[in-house]
Amino acid sequence: MGYIQGTNASSKENLEELDDPYSTQSVRQMAMLNHFWIKLESQNLFSLAFSSGKFSEVFGYTACQQISEMLFSIAFFHVSEYILAIIFHGKSNVSLKSLLISKNYLVAMIFSLLEYLVEVYFFPGLKEHWRISNFGLAMVVIGEIIRKLAIITAGRAFTHLIKVYHEEHHELVRHGVYGFVRHPGYSGFLIWSVGTQVMLCNPISTVLFALVVWRFFSQRIPYEEYFLRQFFGSRYDAYAHQVPSGIPFVN
Repeated sequence: MGYIQGTNASSKENLEELDDPYSTQSVRQMAMLNHFWIKLESQNLFSLAFSSGKFSEVFGYTACQQISEMLFSIAFFHVSEYILAIIFHGKSNVSLKSLLISKNYLVAMIFSLLEYLVEVYFFPGLKEHWRISNFGLAMVVIGEIIRKLAIITAGRAFTHLIKVYHEEHHELVRHGVYGFVRHPGYSGFLIWSVGTQVMLCNPISTVLFALVVWRFFSQRIPYEEYFLRQFFGSRYDAYAHQVPSGIPFVN
């Protein structure tokens, strides 16, 4: 009987000690938990600081350089297209459509920027290939020059919309850059658009831009040349036989 009471008393004391938040055992357990959380938080903060510092270092130079080149290229391309359209066709005959900004185009550019941001964060080394990036910049410049030479050479004969009716000022241009390819404006845009993605070191968008732009022109050129043959007859047939289209695999 005395043993049972002693056991009950000891158990009661142990239970009271566990229930008491200030008991030695509870304090020891709380101290261990605090030490664990402090250590865990320290590791998280260190990892966060390291990754943020790494991201800031890459984003601070590489991304700012490449994205600024991208935005300038886009702005220059569209503004110059609009200005040249006004110069050759008159402001009254030009609308904002001459900026050549469509919904599909915006979706493509936004996708390319999202790809860039994701890759510069998770694979920052991918954006450090400056030879590739500079090659893309060269493509942008070359493509821009070819397209603008095409517009200036053709003058009023160059339009952003396909002409389905012949006009007096619409002549068959065969000199200048048109002596090398039949559609230098399309060639220039293909080189320019793909170059913007090579410049950003965007592998996915580079392939997609090349495929989508090529497919667009592969369908547009036969449609446009149907009317050009209606306008110029055998003269255009001879020209098409002698000069390539300027788009790969499109006759």
